Amino acid sequence: MNTATNKQTDLQEVAPDTSVPRRMLNQEQVLQIVPVSPVTLWRMEKAGRFPKSTYISPNRRVWFADEIIRWQDEVNGRSRGRANHQREAQ
Repeated sequence: MNTATNKQTDLQEVAPDTSVPRRMLNQEQVLQIVPVSPVTLWRMEKAGRFPKSTYISPNRRVWFADEIIRWQDEVNGRSRGRANHQREAQ
């Protein structure tokens, strides 16, 4: 019984809070947050470098705000490309 209680407690800590709906952002709203072009956004998503969008109807694509926030937090830890490496070496 103690093991079942521990598993239930673990699940409660890991499970997201479903009492508050997740905020959905359309492409225009995402592009206001992330300063890239629509094509770059599409390429980043396709390459797995940006959160995947979700279709909520045949013509309505959205992203979840919490996933974009998580992506923004992870961006700081990534390499910035060759240009930054050259500056650091100088």
